[in-house]
Amino acid sequence: MPCASASLAVWTAAWLAGSAAADDVLDALGPWSEAHDVVAADAATAAVTDLPTPDHAGAGLATLLVLARQRVSPIGSDARLVMPAPGDVRGLPGPEALRVAAMEAGECAVLAGAGLAAVPAPVADGVLRWTVHLVDEVPPAAHPSLSDAEHDLRGSVRDAADTLAAMDVARPKAGVREEIADRLRRRPHANWPAGTPGRPLRVLQHADEVEAILVAASGDDPGGAVTSSATLARTDALRPLATAVRAARVAAVAETVRALTAA
Repeated sequence: MPCASASLAVWTAAWLAGSAAADDVLDALGPWSEAHDVVAADAATAAVTDLPTPDHAGAGLATLLVLARQRVSPIGSDARLVMPAPGDVRGLPGPEALRVAAMEAGECAVLAGAGLAAVPAPVADGVLRWTVHLVDEVPPAAHPSLSDAEHDLRGSVRDAADTLAAMDVARPKAGVREEIADRLRRRPHANWPAGTPGRPLRVLQHADEVEAILVAASGDDPGGAVTSSATLARTDALRPLATAVRAARVAAVAETVRALTAA
């Protein structure tokens, strides 16, 4: 479902641009975990940032905001969401430790204007830890425009449905509608800054809905997919849809950051 890195990227960019208060940022991260802490990825990063290393208790999220403010470049407060997956690392900067951590988490927030990237991971019950990496060079944003991402998401839904129907693996499971509705009800409900455009919010909502369907379609009881070959074919058919969901979220966050920082 929608990810903590999206909230961190959007709200930090808004705060750096002066359109949100620090307390607003901290409150916006609340749906993702009861508590958050922040550590440096390694000793070298700790020496530069004054963040604790992972073998010590983490600092508070406010420390990350102050660090980003201290390091932000004069040219702007660019921040972005990156959602890497095997074979798709678009927009993900180095170093290698960041790439490995972000791939494992499936997400990271890149505070490009501050030369930082933060990867979230649960470390205890009710605690989400953000591991901060230094980023020297951030690759150009490698996401489609919001309109293209929205178009691709809708097209991927149709293509996946057609492919599954042709393979006779699209018969509905018992209770699938209830499963999807329950998954949507239980997802964290992200808050977004005042001034967030409506279209990115609609795309994010659509991505949530498609992902809930995607998870249900990938379950252990796939209707007609009763053989290993059919299960593999179903996975191949759904992979482009998962890619479209990630691209839609990345594009929606990028458009939101652009709108909130275009002063």
